[in-house]
Amino acid sequence: MTAYWIITLTAVRDEARLARYVELAGPAIRAAGGVFLARGKPVHVLEGSAVPRTTLIRFDSADAAVAAYRSPAYQEALAALGDGAERDIRIVNAVQD
Repeated sequence: MTAYWIITLTAVRDEARLARYVELAGPAIRAAGGVFLARGKPVHVLEGSAVPRTTLIRFDSADAAVAAYRSPAYQEALAALGDGAERDIRIVNAVQD
């Protein structure tokens, strides 16, 4: 079943570290089968508070999404980020018809 990573940045402490993370994370996620569907600042905030950035990534399954997170390449990206940002990451399954 298709699954999605939803990454929400809640705070950015170091723009340079975040930029390095983005540089490393994109290729790592794509290599693990992830497809970026949306990313960036909110266009509109209809409820709740605005966050600096949200990313939505599709994977073939929740297991594939977890494997991508645990991959050495993505762990390298996380190490580069360090404490440069606070994030929430969720993996959710797609709705079945």
